[in-house]
Amino acid sequence: MENKRGLISHWSFDEASGKEALDHVTGINDKIEYVLNEARYNDSHDPTRRKGISGNALMFDGYSNWIARPAEKIVIPQDALTIEAWVAPRSYEKGIEPRLSPIVNQHDRERKEGFVFGILRHGQWSLQVGLNNEWVEIWADGHALPLNQWSYIVATFDSRNAVMKLYLNGEEVAAKSIVANTVITPCNTDLMIAKNNKGFILGDTPYVLNMYSGMIDELKMYNRALSAEEVRQSYWEYVTPYGGSIPAIPYDDIKLERRLLANDRHRPQYHLSPPQHWMNEPHAPIYFNGQYHLFYQHDPHGPYLHTIHWGHWVSNDLAHWRDLPSALTPEENGLDPDGVWSGSSAYDENGIPALFYTAGDDSATPNQRVGLARSTFLKDGENDLIRWEKHPVPVIVQEKGQGFYGDFRDPFVWKDGDTWYLLIGSGTGGQGGTLLAYTSKNMIEWEYKGPFYISDIKKYPYLGNMWELPVFLPLGQDKTGTEKHILLISPLGPEADVEVFYWIGTFDKDAMRFTPDQEEPQLIDLGDFHFTGPSGMVDPKTGRKLIFTISQGVRTSEINYYSGYAHNAGIPLSIFLREDGRLGIRPIEEMELLRGEELTSIEDKSLDEANDLLKEVKGDMLGIRVELGAGTCTQLGIKFRCSPGGEEETLLYYDRKESALRVDRNKSSLDELPNWDRGVQGGRLELVGENLKLQIYLDRSMVEAYANELKSLTTRVYPSRTDALGMQIWGDGTLTVKSMEVWKMKPAFES
Repeated sequence: MENKRGLISHWSFDEASGKEALDHVTGINDKIEYVLNEARYNDSHDPTRRKGISGNALMFDGYSNWIARPAEKIVIPQDALTIEAWVAPRSYEKGIEPRLSPIVNQHDRERKEGFVFGILRHGQWSLQVGLNNEWVEIWADGHALPLNQWSYIVATFDSRNAVMKLYLNGEEVAAKSIVANTVITPCNTDLMIAKNNKGFILGDTPYVLNMYSGMIDELKMYNRALSAEEVRQSYWEYVTPYGGSIPAIPYDDIKLERRLLANDRHRPQYHLSPPQHWMNEPHAPIYFNGQYHLFYQHDPHGPYLHTIHWGHWVSNDLAHWRDLPSALTPEENGLDPDGVWSGSSAYDENGIPALFYTAGDDSATPNQRVGLARSTFLKDGENDLIRWEKHPVPVIVQEKGQGFYGDFRDPFVWKDGDTWYLLIGSGTGGQGGTLLAYTSKNMIEWEYKGPFYISDIKKYPYLGNMWELPVFLPLGQDKTGTEKHILLISPLGPEADVEVFYWIGTFDKDAMRFTPDQEEPQLIDLGDFHFTGPSGMVDPKTGRKLIFTISQGVRTSEINYYSGYAHNAGIPLSIFLREDGRLGIRPIEEMELLRGEELTSIEDKSLDEANDLLKEVKGDMLGIRVELGAGTCTQLGIKFRCSPGGEEETLLYYDRKESALRVDRNKSSLDELPNWDRGVQGGRLELVGENLKLQIYLDRSMVEAYANELKSLTTRVYPSRTDALGMQIWGDGTLTVKSMEVWKMKPAFES
């Protein structure tokens, strides 16, 4: 199949398993670096192989796996070189500086030595070499590599004929003249596949940027420049078995694999999460044609915050979910080259979903604008809503005098009648955070209506000087018949308490102004920085008002690196207006669909009797419902994730004297690694004589407790012992377990 004359290296990546890749020319088995080769908190896994263009291909995850060969074990020719490979990028890295995500390289750009062949952001690709103290680049302008598709790319360097060339799918796409008989300056560094010799280190983290994400197959290097005919012939030999066309890649063959993290001891399994890598807040929930769609901020390149896409989940029932391809990705389109940040969804004039998002363009001032993408459902009838078409220009660009100039993000949009309404986070330049209000009759042209609501920054400095992630939902009528709405925001700024605060109040639709019933904001959740990033919707199927959040992992960059993921969503909440005017909250009823085996059912037992029945009840993925009669107790609650000797345990309890719900995590983990969550969290909860009624969801490191449909407490625990699986009822006196049920819980995703 191949012309072997001058071939100096050939990695076919056809191995079915193992941690090495054979160079068929030299016979060297190169080690494949990969974070899960020897996993810290998970089962170990070999580097991933998928079906290639010929045999297998090797998958590179974009941050942790690469191949390196010491310089002394390979000699790169100086006067002529050809590199060819089949590549299927899964995502492009935003990158810092014009450094490539290499297919293969052995270079030092600053010293103008060696060569690098790879991809830049948005799929541009290039061969770059050091020649006679000059750094020379050739680019395939106008021929960006597509995501999730195979491309055959070839680069040649020919000193004698004084030319560099690039070929795409058998055809020449670029040529660059060079000075005749100048040779590649040798570089005494490792030859690397998928990792840049001189990658940019991301702050004080273990992450090195400028790495390749996706599949590589049939990587070859020659000590001569292949001719155009040889390149064309090689291409046709590869595609002939497929009828002369490049085969499509099924999504399951290119996607990030969720199953690889299924046995991580700390990764939640029935909470929403990305299949791998980083997520920020879930957002833009919408119900359409029998399915719920939820999107989320995602960096598919690694478990760190850098190149933000819109991840996408879909569900029939809000309990069982499927991963879908990224809905929106940064593009070189003059709109969002530097990220597609948070936003929301609405129905367009035809009742079809549309997405509003924060379009990032660092070359523009301001660099945050409102973008719009419409579903292609009317064209293709594709019910999973995988494809979206972006409006070619921003639909709103912040003008001076509209909020704090430069802080303008996270649009929340809804439609009422023939009008669309939009709130967006900003500040007021000295008066604290605010939301700016707009209206439109066509989703494209928007009229500015001024600040929606401004709080008193002197009274409430913890609300910060900027508000993010607004959510505004109707709650229904109070007992006087007045229509009430809820406004949720996330503060930002030097003194901000980054939690989810809310007000209940009235809405003047004509003026686009909100008036809270009370000036002081309230908290839904009593944890600390584990319930953030709100989004919400009115469920057209049930009429419920639903809230979605992110639960921060609060772990070090190093731990995220070795785990392969960062963060997950909280359980979706249903919120409602209680008869007493307070906000009611409860986890959605659909969580019961994930219940497995019932482990115990207890009624009217004393503390000792209940704990005797709980001795064999163990687990790290559990649903618990318990009602406790306080008896003589001042403090009462439940211990969970307990080791047999009590070396590790977490205590969730109610303090009747202080009217406070708290969680004590000082014994949650014996692990001394930094940033494990510890200490006591909690806040005020008025029960007014009621029994303590708790719904608790334990999911590996996740803890969510819902008390009397009034407050939630979301937190994290990271036990080090694998036997920290038990539970006990706890109190400082006598109490009665009025009722208690415990179920095993099943994963939300199929692995």
